[in-house]
Amino acid sequence: MAKQLYYEDVRVGDEVPTLVKHPTPKQLVMWAGASGDYNPIHYDKDFALSQGLPGIIVHGPLVASFITQLITDWIGELGTIRRLSTTNRRMLMAKEDLFCKGKVTRKYDEKGEHYLECEVWAENSKGEKCVPGTALVTLPARAN
Repeated sequence: MAKQLYYEDVRVGDEVPTLVKHPTPKQLVMWAGASGDYNPIHYDKDFALSQGLPGIIVHGPLVASFITQLITDWIGELGTIRRLSTTNRRMLMAKEDLFCKGKVTRKYDEKGEHYLECEVWAENSKGEKCVPGTALVTLPARAN
């Protein structure tokens, strides 16, 4: 985890440091075991190809967990995710790098809390946004 991020350190337009992941078939099998999603498109290449897919695809909720890691790594231990949502728009493939990214879109104080709204997403190696989303976080202030 990175050093603690404080509200005063952030400006609208700031980018969240990119998190790169390289999901493997083994990781997808482990995720299937934990989540109960044993659809063979997530671990059996021959089956995925027989279904018209270009290969093994990454579970959408696993990508959402990568985006969650992006945010928690960035905000530090004293930051809090208040809301995070994602939408699966394109498939991400196993054995290919995926890039989790984010950008601050709004910054405000409300009822003594220091909020940031962020656009977040996962993109493939072609730079295509495959899983867009939003995050709302609170951060501590240095003065507190």
